[in-house]
Amino acid sequence: MFRLLSKESNIFSVPVYIGFLFLIFLSLNLLDFKYIDIFPSIITFMGISLGYFLFNAIALNQFSHLPLFLYTIFVASFYDGTIDLGLAFTFLTSAIILLILTSQNDQLRKSSFMLVGSILAFNYLVFPASWPLGVFVVFHIIGTSGRIGLNIFRLLFGIILVVLSYFGLMYLIHYTTWDKTYLPFYGKFEMMDSYYPLYILIPIALMLLYSLSDHFKHYNEKSPISRYKYTFVLVFSLAQLITIIFYMGKDYEYLLLLALPSSIIISRMLRFLPKYWMQEFGLWIIVFCLAAFKIANFAQY
Repeated sequence: MFRLLSKESNIFSVPVYIGFLFLIFLSLNLLDFKYIDIFPSIITFMGISLGYFLFNAIALNQFSHLPLFLYTIFVASFYDGTIDLGLAFTFLTSAIILLILTSQNDQLRKSSFMLVGSILAFNYLVFPASWPLGVFVVFHIIGTSGRIGLNIFRLLFGIILVVLSYFGLMYLIHYTTWDKTYLPFYGKFEMMDSYYPLYILIPIALMLLYSLSDHFKHYNEKSPISRYKYTFVLVFSLAQLITIIFYMGKDYEYLLLLALPSSIIISRMLRFLPKYWMQEFGLWIIVFCLAAFKIANFAQY
């Protein structure tokens, strides 16, 4: 199976995976496992579908089927049919921002920071837990931009435009109270009292840790472009992980935030394993762990 998925994908691959993803979303509705909100589901589907195009934009996986397959089973395992509207918008806006930041057109990328700022502000207003995504964009500008001050100004200008428009609208409708949940880290952080069924995903977490250690072990052997792109994925993963740690609780659909970067990182790990049996065995461990997590998650309801 690993050899089959290691083959190079073609132009028809992404629509096929998106079609399979649509069947997953549709089946959850038809089988009526849970009550499904149509509007958030559509937005989530759009955001996750855009994620398929990011694999070629980031270009760390040799354009093979493996990351597309892993991304699909991650989504199928973590999506349970019900999702918060703000989180749904986060999937969509995250994909749009990544498409802009990974664009091969330098002029488009550099001139879009005001748009990125507007998207970040809108996403924060509908889902305050998304603030780490803004931190990721700032670090990206600092690490890659030749005109840091100008681009951060463009980013802030886009944010200010949306925020002022929002406050103006709220003032006109006489909504003048301040919601403290918009402040990062507001409230007391409490550890989860039970990690079931999260501990089923421990083998996948260990693979991610092994992949990171192997990356830094052979860091000097990698090309500058590969190091830059891998760092880009790691910083994005860290931003999403902060949101998961502080805001997930029992809402396991938050794990969808890590579906894209985890697919990229694990795909590279499997590809660089020295033995074919290790690659095949690792792939099936991922499949069985995700299937077990899906079954255990449904069994709770």
